[in-house]
Formats: sequence, structure tokens, C-alpha cells
Amino acid sequence: MNTEVLAGNILKLVGGENNVATLVHCATRLRFKIIDNSKVNQPELEALDGVITVVKGSGQLQVVIGNRVPDVFRAIGAISGLLDDNKSKQTVPEQKNSASLLGRLIDLVSGIFTPLLGAMAAAGVLKGALAIVLAAGWMTSAETTYIILHAASDSLFYFLPMLLAITSARKFETNIFVAVSIAGALIYPSIQQLFTAGNPVTFFGLPVMMMKYTGTVIPIIFSVWLMSIFERFLNRHIHESVRNILTPFFLLTLMVPLTLMTIGPVGVSVSEAVASLFVTIYSVNPIIASALMAAAWQVLVIFGVHWGFVTVFINDISVMGHSYLKAASSPSVFAQSGALLAVMLRTKDKKLKALAGSSFIASLFGITEPGVYGVTLKLKKPFICAVIAAGFGGAIVGYAKSSAISMGMPGLLTLPIFYGEGFIGFIIGCIVAFASSLVLTLLVGFDDPAPQPTPGEKRSAETTAAANVAPVVDEQIAAPISGQVIPLTAVDDKVFSSGTVGQGFAIVPDEGRVYSPVDGHIASTFESGHAIGISSTGGAEILIHVGINTVQLEGQYFQMQVKEGDVVQKGQLLLTFDLDEIKKAGYDTVTPVIVTNSEAWRELSISDKPHSRSGEPVMALLL
Repeated sequence: MNTEVLAGNILKLVGGENNVATLVHCATRLRFKIIDNSKVNQPELEALDGVITVVKGSGQLQVVIGNRVPDVFRAIGAISGLLDDNKSKQTVPEQKNSASLLGRLIDLVSGIFTPLLGAMAAAGVLKGALAIVLAAGWMTSAETTYIILHAASDSLFYFLPMLLAITSARKFETNIFVAVSIAGALIYPSIQQLFTAGNPVTFFGLPVMMMKYTGTVIPIIFSVWLMSIFERFLNRHIHESVRNILTPFFLLTLMVPLTLMTIGPVGVSVSEAVASLFVTIYSVNPIIASALMAAAWQVLVIFGVHWGFVTVFINDISVMGHSYLKAASSPSVFAQSGALLAVMLRTKDKKLKALAGSSFIASLFGITEPGVYGVTLKLKKPFICAVIAAGFGGAIVGYAKSSAISMGMPGLLTLPIFYGEGFIGFIIGCIVAFASSLVLTLLVGFDDPAPQPTPGEKRSAETTAAANVAPVVDEQIAAPISGQVIPLTAVDDKVFSSGTVGQGFAIVPDEGRVYSPVDGHIASTFESGHAIGISSTGGAEILIHVGINTVQLEGQYFQMQVKEGDVVQKGQLLLTFDLDEIKKAGYDTVTPVIVTNSEAWRELSISDKPHSRSGEPVMALLL
């Protein structure tokens, strides 16, 4: 589906722009914070071409897109004001915000760190590549080329408080520029010199405990959060004529000393304590700790709660310069790759083979969600095999004491971020995870879907009495409703008129009764009752969509007469609707009839009759 069309459909089905409090994205998902969940049409959202699945959890509605997520994210920004920093943010009413404390924490972490992960991964790869170059003797640290490239790789980590000030200010809905100024003060050269000198520092006679703030995480996040509270207080009590000057003045004057005296030292101490705690746990038995981390990682990803560990990873890297846990989670990615390859090699279903193959390629570069949701998790056994194999690989990574020097999705392109002590063990662990997952999945197997023949194969099987007898090469689609027949291009909906969903025709109905246009079975129904999908015995996949935007009626005026899986005959009543009431409600009742797999047919021939009665042939499909 076209990116712009997909973005528009997603925004519509989540309840529109006014139903979205915030929107961010990670590597594969759009993460919506929804105001009223009752307005989200999850079944139709999941059914969109281009949406892999929809996950509710951690206080978010997560729409899994895959590699195209940045493009869809930008397209939503282009048609709405959701990405506008100047847009007044909407809040989630308390009675409708049922997210748990953990869910709100994960939503906070993902909102603050997601925008940085791409740049952080790139900087980490460059940093790892430079370490490899130095170790190989191809360059020395005194060379100006190295100094320039090292600055490019290290600047993000050095100025991390300033970057976190931006994302935190957006998340806490406070003044971005004041937040960055506070962060800048923490790493200002003269402030850092006071720390280096080690001499007593006071502020109006009060002692100040100087700390090193370059590369820190927790102090600036707490500082910006507290600043957002003070800002709202000040804005309520300062007249609007001088608010734009006095509020930032008081914030800077108050927050910089307060951060240096209290928030900063406490934050740094907490960072060091958290890092020390996980190092202690890891040191007890790194093999078991890493095996458990690797085995659990993809399970955490499924529910979106892996963000709780992202803060730990980044904190470890900022405090110690590396993260053992980040490296331990990585074999899970390669284990999923092995399972996907096994499915691709073993399945006889062409559609599943193609999906597993494309997902396998993506997983090698760290994108596992399409493969997990679309293949391994659906088949169950491959996912379980991958979890077990990840544990094997994680144990080896733990034994080697491998670690990551930066953030980034584990994959072939990001291997340099794991360079250092235990790098060879890391590579071996990932290979073992991949190979054992591949072998386990091939040995255990899975319930392979029955191969789906092409429409031509179906028709040939039904109509060919002998191998040398030519098959009938057409499928007749009857009018499901009596009414005026019009081309799809005349439908006032870009999704249908553009042919994005498929080719077909539309009917302006004379009555509120929908009959089956073919012999076949019901492939899909919708809770709203406004649409129905049919698979014909000849292989055509047909969508009948009553009205435009009638999903918003939420089932009112519609009565479904069949259910999914029912076998139906041509002319059988499928659906009734109140035509007059739908018109009175202001909805266009034009009904598109679309062959969603129209690419499988050589030609679609539509009758030129301006009016048809239900049951009369309207479209012929030619192979």
C-alpha cells in the first residue's frame, strides 16, 4: 500500500488526530498514546495492507510496520500536527488511562530514548570500527584523521545530557531551549574544570559536590522533569505580558544551581549504583545471567517491555563504557534468523516461504518483528526453538564476558559495537544461536499451512477432466446488491478509487441487502458489520465494503447474516443494512466490490450495463 494512504488509514483507524496524545516510533513500530481506546478500530487496523500486527501494552498502542516505519511516521506528520513541537499536546483523561506504573515507565523511557537510538547506533558502529582499526595497527590515535573520526563517534556520548534534554523536554512538555541550557551548564568547560581541580566549591556559602556530567543519563532527565513542574507553576503566577522572559529567567537561575547541588550528585550516584548492582548480579554467574537474558529478550520485545532494559544498557555504557547485558540480549536476534531460514527452507506454502525469506533478510540486520509476528510466533514451534537456541548463544556470550560499547540493533552491520574483550566469544555465541535454532526448527518441524494453489490451479483442478483438456479460464462475479454500477475511480475514497486495495467496481445500492456474488466461503467479517470478505471456489478474493467511512457507525444499522468460515452459495444473503438511516446519518452508501488479489488475473472485464440487479453477472476474471 502507498505510504501516504497507509498513514492516512492508520490515523483514521486509531480514532483520528484528536484521539492521539503522543506518537513516537522505534525501529519497526509506531507507538501511539491513545486518549480513548474505544475509538480504535483494532480489527481493521490489523487488516491493513502494510501493518504486520497491532500490540496493546505498556500504556501504548503499538502498530508494527517493519522497515517502512520511518516513512509512515513522517507521512502521518505531514497530514497531521502530531509531530509539531508547537502543537498543544492533549492529555489522557485519568479515568481512561489505565496503564500500570510499569507501563507508564516504559512509555516514558521509549519516548525519551527512541529518537536517539539511530544516531547512537551509528556512532557506536563508527566507534567500534575505529577500535578495530587501532587494534590492527592501520592507524594511530595521534593521527589527525583518527582524531576527527573519533570526535564524530564520541560527540553524541560526550554531549548526551544535551540530547536527552531535548527528548525529555518534549516528553515532559516543557521549554526545550531552557532544558538544553541547563544541560549545557552541567558540561560547561569551567564547570568541568571545577570538578577536575578537586577544590571546594560553594554557592552562596552552600557546599556543591562537583561531579562529571559528560555522558550521564539520569541527572538531566530528573532535572528536566522537575523543571517542567516549576515551569507550569510559574506560568500560572506570572502575567502573560512578561512570562516569556521571566519564566525562563527563574528556571535557569533556580535549576542550574539546584541540579549541581542536589539532583546531579544524587543522579550520578544512582547511575553508579544501578550499574554496580547489575555488574554484581552478572558476576555471580555470567553464563546463567546471559543465557536467561538472551532467552527472554524476544519475549520481552513481543510485549514491548524491553524498553525497561534500554535505560539500563545506556546507563551501563555511560558509567562503565560498556554493557554486558546488551551483548547478552543479542543472540536472540540471530536465533530468530535461524528459525526464519528453517521455515523458508521447509515450508511448501509459497506465500509463507516468501514472507519467511524477506523476514530472514531483515532479521540479519536486527529487524525481527516482521519475522516474529508474521512467521515464528504464529507457527509457535519455531519461536520456541529460537528461544532455546538464544539461551545457548547467550551462555557462550556470558562465558566470554562480551559487552557492547554502544546502543544499536544487533545485526551484521552493528557487529563493531561489540568489539573488545570477548568479541570472538560474542561472534561464536551468535553463530551458535543461529545454527542451533536452524537445526532445532528443522528437526522439530512445525504445522506447515497447506499450500495454496493459484487461481488458475484451482480452476484447472475443477474443470479439467484430463491433462490435455483446456481449462475454463474465467470467473464470473455477480452483483451483490441491486443498484447503479459505477467505476471504482468514481468512488469518493482514495484507497478504493486509486486501486490500492485491488480492482473492481462499485454499486450505488437501491436496497439494503447484500448477497453472495460467488460460490465460496466467508474469509472475514468485521465487528462493525459494514464489510465482508469472500474467497470464491475459483480463487478470487472479494471484498464488499458497504458505504464510505461507515465503520464509524460501529455496527449501527448493520446485521451480519453469516460468520467467518461459513460456506456460501451464489445468491445467499450475507448482510442487511438500513439504507435510509445510513443516508440520514450523512454517509455515502456507495459500495465498492473489489477483487483484492486482482494481480493474480490476466484481465478483469466489467460489464457496461449502467444498472444491475443482484445476481446478474457484472465482472469476468480472465486468466
